[in-house]
Amino acid sequence: MHTIIVANAPDLDLTPYLDMVRSADYLIGADGGGQTLLRAGVLPQVVIGDLDSLDQASEAELTARKVDLRRYAREKDETDLELALLHAATIGSDQIDVLGALGGRWDHTLANIGLLAHPALAGRRVRLLAPRQMLYLVPPHTRVEFGGAQGDTISLLPLSPAVHNVTTYGMLYPLAQATLYANQARGISNVLIEPPGGVATGEGALIVVQHSDGGAHQWNAQRG
Repeated sequence: MHTIIVANAPDLDLTPYLDMVRSADYLIGADGGGQTLLRAGVLPQVVIGDLDSLDQASEAELTARKVDLRRYAREKDETDLELALLHAATIGSDQIDVLGALGGRWDHTLANIGLLAHPALAGRRVRLLAPRQMLYLVPPHTRVEFGGAQGDTISLLPLSPAVHNVTTYGMLYPLAQATLYANQARGISNVLIEPPGGVATGEGALIVVQHSDGGAHQWNAQRG
């Protein structure tokens, strides 16, 4: 089940993602993300959060069109995006793409990246997407293919203090059973030369950031 979450990013333009959004099995607006979807002419199944970023007109229209509005107290432990991710997991989503989670406030961006390691998301493919960048978590003892195109920039960033036994495939600067440390930048700006390329890891959680000039349409092509 493919679920797309639109985070609260007021300047987010959904135009490059519309094909992917319209083909998703389930759409979630995280607070103001519901307004972004409405502005793009797409109705989510649910809007989740404290809803303090929804203007009155959007809330009224969503209500009139029978969208499920799940309002939480403003004083809560979870962010609106965290609530949306937990809901996506609860309904059985095996692939979750999040739009609008990167950029803006740095504290939210860092928290959003950290959410990829939430226990409720274990075993699910979760990606944070931007027009030319894609970010996702590689759990310990996992091998993944990057996909994409020759020349893509691939950065490998430890989410845990260290990631051991890192081996890459199809990259300009190969790693073989290497250890990457969170306080060092060794994994930044590698280059994919033999697609699909990939990485295998041992102990530790690794973040992959893939940058391409193919734009958001490429991430749609890589879905699945």
